[in-house]
Amino acid sequence: MNEPNRPNEANEPRIWPGIIVGTLLIEAFTCLLRFGLKLESTRDTASTIGRLTMGLRIHHSYIGAAIVLLVIPTIHRYPKIARYLLIVGASLILSDLIHHFVVLAYWVGDPQFDLWY
Repeated sequence: MNEPNRPNEANEPRIWPGIIVGTLLIEAFTCLLRFGLKLESTRDTASTIGRLTMGLRIHHSYIGAAIVLLVIPTIHRYPKIARYLLIVGASLILSDLIHHFVVLAYWVGDPQFDLWY
């Protein structure tokens, strides 16, 4: 028997397929920028974004974590919107981790997960 405040799990859409697809799309775009267009954040954004952030390097996982934290208080009031935002936030986090600790570590030899420019 279901709890009165809890929706039937059989009717809830799964979020993991969305997170996996989102992660792959974001990572493909990130790899296109890095390897296709030869962009490097340390070299190409330090003089612009680096100045705005006072030298703090903003990884897309930070933005994803902020989105996930913003979803928490709204998940019961706006479940559909929260679900999509959770997918976006988790995809940003996973993509950044994969990009630094798998892709860059393997192909460049250094994860380049710097906190400062």
